[in-house]
Amino acid sequence: MTQAQERIPSPAPTAGWHDQGALATLRGLYRAGKLAAEYGSVRALLSRMPRADLPAAGQLLARLDLEEVRRNVPDAAVVSVAVTGESTVAPVVGPLTAELARHGLLLDAKVSPYGSYLQDLMRPADTAQDADLTLCLLDAHTVLGDLTVPWRAEDVEDAARSRLALVSAAVRAHQQAGRGLLVLNTVPLHRRLTHQLVDLRCRARLGAVWREFNSGLLSLAAEHPGVVVVDLDPLIGEGVPAGEPRAAQYARARLSEALLAAYAREAAHIVRARLGRTRKVLVLDLDGTLWGGVLGEDGPGGIELGAGLRGEAFVEFQRVIRQLGSQGVLLAISSKNDADAVSQALRTHPAMLLREDDFVHVGANWKAKHDNLRDIAERLGLGLDSFVFADDSLFECGLIGEQLPEVAVVRVDDEPALHPSALLADGWFDLFELTEADLERADRYRTEARRQEFREDVASYQDYLNGLGLEVTLRPPDEPELARVSQLTLRTNQFHLATERLDVPQVADRTRQPGRHVIAVHARDRFGDHGLVGVLFLRRDEQLLRIDNFALSCRVFARGIESACVAAVLEFARDTAAQAVAGRYLPSPRNTAFAAFYADQGFTPIGTDPDDPDAVFFRHDLGDIAPAPAHLRLRAAFGPDDGDRT
Repeated sequence: MTQAQERIPSPAPTAGWHDQGALATLRGLYRAGKLAAEYGSVRALLSRMPRADLPAAGQLLARLDLEEVRRNVPDAAVVSVAVTGESTVAPVVGPLTAELARHGLLLDAKVSPYGSYLQDLMRPADTAQDADLTLCLLDAHTVLGDLTVPWRAEDVEDAARSRLALVSAAVRAHQQAGRGLLVLNTVPLHRRLTHQLVDLRCRARLGAVWREFNSGLLSLAAEHPGVVVVDLDPLIGEGVPAGEPRAAQYARARLSEALLAAYAREAAHIVRARLGRTRKVLVLDLDGTLWGGVLGEDGPGGIELGAGLRGEAFVEFQRVIRQLGSQGVLLAISSKNDADAVSQALRTHPAMLLREDDFVHVGANWKAKHDNLRDIAERLGLGLDSFVFADDSLFECGLIGEQLPEVAVVRVDDEPALHPSALLADGWFDLFELTEADLERADRYRTEARRQEFREDVASYQDYLNGLGLEVTLRPPDEPELARVSQLTLRTNQFHLATERLDVPQVADRTRQPGRHVIAVHARDRFGDHGLVGVLFLRRDEQLLRIDNFALSCRVFARGIESACVAAVLEFARDTAAQAVAGRYLPSPRNTAFAAFYADQGFTPIGTDPDDPDAVFFRHDLGDIAPAPAHLRLRAAFGPDDGDRT
C-alpha cells in the first residue's frame, strides 16, 4: 500500500485511563461531609479524572475550609494567590484549585473586585497581605474600555498605546515593591470587534495594532524577571473559545470558562515551577511509544518509523522529545525488550532521530519497570519526583502510578499523532529561565557515568575521593549567574537547609543589601566541570554571622563539598571578627535527611526562631574550626575586600 492509499487512522479512545466516575466519587465525599477528612485521596482521584471534569471538581474543593484540610493533610503546601483583573475573575478559582490539587498543592485565593487591577498592582508592599503569586487577568476591555463610537483602527491604536503604558507602569510598581511573582496574559481579539470595521484594510490594521499591544505585554517578561506572561493564542488555537457573549455582557466575565480553565492549567505549571517541582528526567517506553509495532517480533526493519502516516507520526514524536532533550531534559529508556535488539535499532534504523547517545541510560531488559526507574534514579542521583514516565500500556502506567506515586505518568495511546500533545499537556519540564547548566546537564550526567566507572575500579570510597582531584571555589555570583542561583533555590529540595525559594530579582536584591553575602559554590574535578552547584546566603548581625540558607545540588552529595563550604564560612567569620556563626535549619518533607547537618559540622543547637517555631538554630563559637576535607582544594573569596584564601 502506498502512502497516498493508506487510510488516516481515527483517534483512539482513552477510556480506561480516565475514570469517568472520579467526579461522582468526589461529589459523594462532599455530600457526605467527608471530603476534607479524605483529602489525602483527592490527588489520585484528580489524576484519573477527565480534563473536562476538573473545573467542577475544583468548585467542590474550593468550598472546603482550608484550615480543616490542612489539619488532615499537614504536609500539603499552601499557595496564596491574589487574583485581580479587568473583568470578573472569580470563575478562575475553581479550576485553579483543582489544577493545584493535582500537584499536591492547596490554594488560598484572594479575589479582587473586577476592574481593580491597576490599583492592586500599584499599592505599596504589605508583607502581611502580599500573596506568593499575583494573577492579573486582562481582556479586550483592557484596551477598549474608554473607546467611543464611531471609532477607527487609529483610535484603537491610541487606546492600546495608552493602556500599555499604564499596565507597564503598574507592573513596574509591583516589581519595585518586591511583591513577588506576577502573571499576566495576552488579550484575545474577538471577531465581533474586527468585523465592526467594514473597511478590510482598516480591519487588517486593527489586527496589527492588537498584536503590537500583545507583543508589548509579552515584552514585560523580558524587562522584569519576576513577571510571566501567559500567551492565550496557543490555547485559543486549540479550539478553546475566547469568550461567551452573554456572560461577558451580563456578568462582566469576558474570558470564557473554558479559557479560564485552560489558563488555570498554565498558571498551575507556573506555581509548580516556582516551588521547585520541575521534572528533570523523561523515561520512555519503546514499542508503541517511540515507534509502532513490537521490536522483538517485527525486528528493527519491521517497526513503524518513518514510512507511512503512522511511521511519520512516530518520527514527529521523536522530534519533540529531541527538542526537550536539547534543553536539558534527561532522556532515558525503560523497555521490556532485548538489549542487543534495542541497541541495533537505535544505532542503525535510518528513520531513527533518537540515538543511543541521546539517552543517559537505556534500560532494555525484562525487569519490572518500577524497578528500572529506581535503578535509573540511583544512577543519576535524583529523586523519583524528578521523573516523568511515558508509556502506551495502560497496565504499565497504572503499575508505575501504584508503585511509584511520586513519578508523573503520561499515558500515550494507540494514536501516535496525539503523543506530543499528551506529553506536553502538563508542562512538566517548564522553567522560569533556561540556564547554561540546563543545557550542559546531559553531558554532565554522562561525565558522571565515567566517575562511577572510576569509583568501581578503586578499593574504597576514600580512594575514590582522593583520586577525583576535586576543586571547590566559593565567590559572589556574576550577574549572568543569578538565574542559576535562583534556579538552585527553586529546584533543590534535598540539601536545602531552609528551603527558601527566590526568584532572580530577590537574589539580586540580596547581593546588594549591606551586611549580606550571596556566595556561589563552583566545583570541578579531573573528569570535568560540575559548574555552579550550590549557594550560601549569609547575613551579618552585629558580631554574629548567620547562614540564612544553604542549598547544594544533589549530584555532588557526599564528596565533602558541603563540609568545605562550612569550613570556609567559619574561617571568614573568624577573619572578620565575628564571635560566632549561626546556621538555620527549616524542616521540609524533602530535607529531613540533613536535619543533623550543622550538628555534624560542630555546631550546637540553641533553640527555635520565635517568628517561625519550626526553624531550628545551631551555633558555632569559632573555637575549634575543622579544616576542609584534605581530598579537595578550596578557594574562597566572600567579597571584593576579601582576598582569595586557598
